[in-house]
Amino acid sequence: MVPTGARIIARRFSRAKAMHDKASYVIPARGDFSAQQGELADRVARNTPTPGLNDTRVPGLSLIRATAPSQPLPSVYHPSLCIVVQGRKRALLGDEVFVYDPLHYLVVSMTLPITGQIIDATPQQPYLCLRIDIDPGLVAGMLAQLPQPEPLPESATRALFLARTSAPLLDAVLRLARLLDSPEEAPVLAPLALREIHYRVLTGELGWRLRQLCEVDGPSQRIARAIDLVKARYAETLRIEDLAAVAHMSPSALHQRFKAVTTLSPLQFQKQLRLQEARRLMLGEGMEAATACHRVGYESPSQFSREYRRLFGSPPRREIASARLANA
Repeated sequence: MVPTGARIIARRFSRAKAMHDKASYVIPARGDFSAQQGELADRVARNTPTPGLNDTRVPGLSLIRATAPSQPLPSVYHPSLCIVVQGRKRALLGDEVFVYDPLHYLVVSMTLPITGQIIDATPQQPYLCLRIDIDPGLVAGMLAQLPQPEPLPESATRALFLARTSAPLLDAVLRLARLLDSPEEAPVLAPLALREIHYRVLTGELGWRLRQLCEVDGPSQRIARAIDLVKARYAETLRIEDLAAVAHMSPSALHQRFKAVTTLSPLQFQKQLRLQEARRLMLGEGMEAATACHRVGYESPSQFSREYRRLFGSPPRREIASARLANA
């Protein structure tokens, strides 16, 4: 039987998916990607010895493997590019559903609390994905060398988007993946491949949305500064005026644009960061619930337990007990 909390999260996915399915969109033709994706899948599979997230020798590159569909799981996504080479996954941001697969890659341009769910994976055909950290400094330096683009929209847009996979992008990703088996060449050639991957995304169909992040004092960059402050001081009491000051906005303008980018108010965003960190401390470091509660800034254990259950589907002590039983 599916736990009550998991059913709550699943219902959110179902509602959002229903809204998503009402929208019409065109699925691009696969093109001649099969050879590239086949080799990529083989190399990712060989370099993911365990299910879950696998670090690599290449800084900024992680590999993900799953052998079965998963329950929806809230987590924090950091600025990154997610390229699926086998299987499918969907991400829920507010009421919007983003499905990424070998035809579409996902770009996360700012830190966001997102609910993710792997929806297509088997032991014979596991879900395989490359996650590449986005380097804002690299993007900014590259923009200075590219032709002046069309003026960007004035308003900040969602910090999460899908774009169609292209053969040139896959070619650059494949060359990066090959370096996993050539550790002596990786220190020299990996930065070149990563640079090209950033270039392909920037010059792709939705590259302007990534360029927004580096537009000097633009709306997205201002919101990014506010997000950085929340990340650095998530356990403290933050005032909207403090965030507005670092973003060079009025409190009302910050609240409006922050929600346009993240679908959350600054307070809701901070709450999710607190709960995510508490979960990491309890399940990853074995910290007791009461200690984790105070570590992340909660003064009321009952409020912490109530909000934790609302987000993750189970109260913190039950999750700790389940984790200990699974590891026994």
